[in-house]
Amino acid sequence: MPDLITLESLKEREVINVCDGRRLGCVCDAQLDLCSGRLTAIIVPGECNFLGISKGDDILIPWHCIERIGDDIILVKCDGEYIRIPRKKKKFFKM
Repeated sequence: MPDLITLESLKEREVINVCDGRRLGCVCDAQLDLCSGRLTAIIVPGECNFLGISKGDDILIPWHCIERIGDDIILVKCDGEYIRIPRKKKKFFKM
């Protein structure tokens, strides 16, 4: 695997917690430290309803929890509770 990958290629990978085998979803965003220029966390959408629309808060996974990044899967080790961040509600219509 190359040493450099893009955020777009991270979004194509599924995130799995190795502690409980739970599928968390695919990466939807990332958190960057602008001072150091380093990736500090990945963000996965919260639980989805039957239509695939996220109904919960997003899950922030700190970089130190990432065990392995493969070609199509990211393995994370999150023993405790995930860090949940409120999902921003998007307005579809402007009034």
